[in-house]
Amino acid sequence: MWLNVRRALSPRRLFFAALAGLLGVGLTVGGAVALVSLAAGGQVYSANAVPVRPVAIVLGAQVNPDGQPSDFLRARLQLALDLYRAGKVRAILVSGDDGQPDYNEVDPMRGWLIDRGVPQTKVNGDYAGFDTYQSCVRAKRIFGVTSATVVTQSFHVTRAVALCRQQGIDAVGVGDDSMRKWPKPWWTGAVRDKVACVKAVLDIVGRPDPEFLGKRETAVQDSLRLD
Repeated sequence: MWLNVRRALSPRRLFFAALAGLLGVGLTVGGAVALVSLAAGGQVYSANAVPVRPVAIVLGAQVNPDGQPSDFLRARLQLALDLYRAGKVRAILVSGDDGQPDYNEVDPMRGWLIDRGVPQTKVNGDYAGFDTYQSCVRAKRIFGVTSATVVTQSFHVTRAVALCRQQGIDAVGVGDDSMRKWPKPWWTGAVRDKVACVKAVLDIVGRPDPEFLGKRETAVQDSLRLD
């Protein structure tokens, strides 16, 4: 028995087992990335070229301990602000994590945009956008968004557009590239996003309900009617 165990644990066999495992992971992630790109349908644009949509969905990211948006989140908000000022969108839905008593992404996002001249009536908050999939589901099922521009970093935007389009939203995307100036967090985020494509495919196929749904809200439609 011990001889068989030693053979099974030989360096050569362990090497090939590890190699097979890495190959399997690579094929799984690579296949998921390809499927997500296909689901996005090539609907990612520059800020100048993006088609007009009624609503911008800004996906949440880290807020600093002082309550201010992080650099990555601020870059997303700046893109949404540029789109609003250019008439590319008429209302903004900021979607983020408010699931902990001492952490809130949504109010700092709303405040940042309002402080820069976007009317309060044009900036709506989704406080249960705990991940990209849930933000897309809630945008459609709770806020009634049927057509939107999704705003996030460029390494994330394809997955975000794919998930929103699979919910029936006529979604296009604009991705921020300015945060490439911070190589380590940028590439860390990019790698994580590739791995997250596996979950995205499972969400597209399984269509699970988000953690929180709640009742339908008319805030976004009310914002659009104010034009």
